Amino acid sequence: MNSIHISSNSTVFHSLTHHRWLSSPHKLYPQVIKINGRKPLTTSCLNIDVKAPDSSRKVTAQNSKGVMELEGKVMVGTYGREPVVLVSGKGCKLYDVEGREYLDMTSGIAVNALGHCDPDWVKAVVDQAHVLTHVSNVYYSVPQVELAKHLVDCSFADRVFFTNSGTEANEAAIKFARKFQRHSNPDVKDPATEFISFTNSFHGRTMGALALTSKEQYRSPFEPVMPGVTFVEYGNIKATQESIRHGKTAAVFVEPIQGEGGIHSATKEFLEFLRTACDDAGALLVFDEVQCGLGRTGYLWAHEAYGIFPDIMTLAKPLAGGLPIGATLVTERVASSINYGDHGSTFAGGSLVCNAALTVLEKISKPEFLASVSKKGLYFKEILQQKLGGNSHVKEIRGLGLIIGIELDVPASPLIYACRNSGLLVLTAGKGNVVRLVPPLTVTEQELRLAADILQNAMPVLDENNSE
Repeated sequence: MNSIHISSNSTVFHSLTHHRWLSSPHKLYPQVIKINGRKPLTTSCLNIDVKAPDSSRKVTAQNSKGVMELEGKVMVGTYGREPVVLVSGKGCKLYDVEGREYLDMTSGIAVNALGHCDPDWVKAVVDQAHVLTHVSNVYYSVPQVELAKHLVDCSFADRVFFTNSGTEANEAAIKFARKFQRHSNPDVKDPATEFISFTNSFHGRTMGALALTSKEQYRSPFEPVMPGVTFVEYGNIKATQESIRHGKTAAVFVEPIQGEGGIHSATKEFLEFLRTACDDAGALLVFDEVQCGLGRTGYLWAHEAYGIFPDIMTLAKPLAGGLPIGATLVTERVASSINYGDHGSTFAGGSLVCNAALTVLEKISKPEFLASVSKKGLYFKEILQQKLGGNSHVKEIRGLGLIIGIELDVPASPLIYACRNSGLLVLTAGKGNVVRLVPPLTVTEQELRLAADILQNAMPVLDENNSE
């Protein structure tokens, strides 16, 4: 097919408008037009033969190198990916393009709580996809309401707001906290708008949640971020007490167990203090359980281990078992300050993702399931201590349930690479010196022992790397 090169000159363009179609006695064919030499555009057409889709758009590379090279050409370079191209998974196993098998201790960063391709989860997704996927929040939908009811029934909360991710859930919590202060203090000209967050915290990468995230390298390229955030040492009661101010502090954001920050657990004393201090100052207490919630600790909610309850809790990662969802759970006291139009989302709470989440929540919330997570978590920590505890590079093995961190005195990257080469996928955390283990909650004790064996066999790489 011939093409006509058209410049942006309007006179030239106008003179060619009557040449938009090439005709034959029976058919009209669209003409390919280039504007300023850019990609070809095809005009609309009537009664034409439809060609097969352009197969060049598909990723045809059959090896990892080809896929990685193509990714480097078409993706924005925001991810420093591991050199592995994964194509399928089942349970706690993943497989790459070449067919190599990996034991997954990452769960897609604590997302795939039921493992890969859980049969009940797959059925929930497929069944709902055949019925209704998305209608927006202009209308009611049954799976959304059922999921909200289930979350309310099994938590401290009275109401739920759905989002698409953890960072969005925290953005909603920020807005709700400020609206709560304005609603609760109608006669105050400048109600509380500030927030307290903590060292080693991670709350997301959108501008509000990013402002609550302590890692400076995440914030600095995008400053100025949302003002009014004070960072305090995690667990430091005295410093926090001095920072929370009546009429200034709208809310305190805290992770009961920090994931990205290095698997640090709060003490009961610290969370009890935060609850009391927030009440005294008229501030809200927000628990970010995006990573540590939904069964990860052996409790449905991480804060249940402490017996301390928040005003707002944010969730995301494992809730829909791999589909994008987030949720902001609130008490009635907070919800009463929110009106129609105060917040919203087009995609959040869609029928497909909510039906998947219902299946995940129903399975995880069973007492016997949570008991198995606790049991496996204790077993895993015990064998890790046996196999790694005596290594000179291991400073501490910590965590609760199946969120476990191995703190090293050297960078963890060489160990991560060695494990990957031996068929084990693990993550880093903290300042890059913590091995983060967040396997699917369905992992078996046999798989946990295998992971510990691979870690033990890979440890000498730390000595080799340290001596260079």
